[in-house]
Amino acid sequence: MTTFAVRPGTSRQLAGTGTLLRFALRRDRLMIPVWIGVNALMVLSMPNTLEGLYGTPAERADLIRQMTANSSLRAMIGPVFDDSIGALTAWRVGVYAGALAAVMSLLVVVRHTRDEEESGRQELVASGMVGRRASLTSALLAAAVANAVLALLVTAGLAGQGTAGALALGLGIAGVGMVFATMAAIVAQLTESARLARGLTAGVLGAAFVLRAAGDSASDDGSSVLTWLSPLGWLENLRPYADERWWVLALLAGAVLLQGAVAYGLAGRRDIGMSFLPTRPGPATGRLGSAGALAWRLQRGGVLGWSIGFLLAGAVYGGMTEGAAGLVGDNENARRIFERMGGQSGLTDAFLASMVGMLGLVAALYIVASVLRLHGEETSGRAEPVLANAVGRLRWAAGHLAIAFGGSALLMLLAGLGFAVGYGRETGPILGACLVQLPAIWVIGGLAVLLTGVLPRAAAAAWGVAGAVLLIGWVGPALDVPQAVLDVSPFGHLPKLPGGEMEWGPVLVLLGLAVVLVAAGLAGLRRRDMTT
Repeated sequence: MTTFAVRPGTSRQLAGTGTLLRFALRRDRLMIPVWIGVNALMVLSMPNTLEGLYGTPAERADLIRQMTANSSLRAMIGPVFDDSIGALTAWRVGVYAGALAAVMSLLVVVRHTRDEEESGRQELVASGMVGRRASLTSALLAAAVANAVLALLVTAGLAGQGTAGALALGLGIAGVGMVFATMAAIVAQLTESARLARGLTAGVLGAAFVLRAAGDSASDDGSSVLTWLSPLGWLENLRPYADERWWVLALLAGAVLLQGAVAYGLAGRRDIGMSFLPTRPGPATGRLGSAGALAWRLQRGGVLGWSIGFLLAGAVYGGMTEGAAGLVGDNENARRIFERMGGQSGLTDAFLASMVGMLGLVAALYIVASVLRLHGEETSGRAEPVLANAVGRLRWAAGHLAIAFGGSALLMLLAGLGFAVGYGRETGPILGACLVQLPAIWVIGGLAVLLTGVLPRAAAAAWGVAGAVLLIGWVGPALDVPQAVLDVSPFGHLPKLPGGEMEWGPVLVLLGLAVVLVAAGLAGLRRRDMTT
């Protein structure tokens, strides 16, 4: 049991919070700005895009009419409450911005709470003049700072569309982020593994998205009970730029305060390193008798969660393909954006190609997370006992990399099957379009391997690369950025399938580049000292 150097009392239990907060922000000086930048740019780029797509009142009125009649698109994006550019911006990106803020927040909180305890660093920190709840407080404050900056950027950037609506959207996005920050704080007390804490909180976020989607599919005004059961539904029903419902912010604030109180109560009732739901111990025999089997045991939960998500996403996107074609109709600007994302082909094929490309970009996040599990095992000290046995570094790394690269192939395959189920035809071409994304995904994974093997202190920069690629692929076509910028991303060199011509040259070059990056990373891992 850990002995604290401070006496009980509210002020004493928060001793050292400021120092820990500064340290947390310094550690996250790359990760937090990337998440904020991607989210803010996604939101702030939307007004110009929408003005180009729906520049006249008649076009906007037609959009609202079609959205009201299209339950599949409402499930994906949500209902439209007004025809102003500000209201359309909140409709188009509000839910997704809230979800990104939630992911950023849960990663920050788990990293500075359960991750620190799991690595043993929190034990050293607690031996000084640091209060029992200082670590939790600093983690939540770090998340609050990140969400406050995001809210400020959104509010300032959209103020030209209307100050009240901009403030409502900014506060709503930040509020959703803090709801999941405090949710992650609770889960971090319950579980003994940072990986499990992140997975469970992400699972709650996924459930919130599903509830909102189901509610919006059933109702065209956000009034469904299912929508109100989801924090993402609260953000939607805040209705920025559409007679704002300011009282909805009280729901977000109440959830933050209630969950924060629960997290603080739990934090004061357990020892450091312990949890209320401890991991069941077991011998490393049988199925866990190899490094590869151990890697699978460590990552199987993540693979399962991502697999279910990609299968469902493919089915949803496939089911809304016909509706998306009808929504675009004769809008040449919307057609041009889809074609920039999906290639010069029929609108349906262009839409399918653009959605497949988006899932490929998301799969790049999976492969980075999976590859960086190597770095996490190393820095936490868990790799040393494994390598102390008759297990070489390459064999140890191969187990994790097989799951990372093979798992990404599984995700895209399941996405293709989901598209085939939802769309109901063109199974072969859609599967091919999904699998052709793999070379670009593997290049991002190879870069993560290179950083882990050669520059382990900069391994987290792989998240920045993945975020930049996601930003280019998501926002670039809508902003009509030069092709040279789009070509910075490996996804910009892939053939646009279905509908386009299959070009093997770029695919083979990307595969070769991925092999070189992985080989260089493994060579660096083999030669350098561990945990340096």
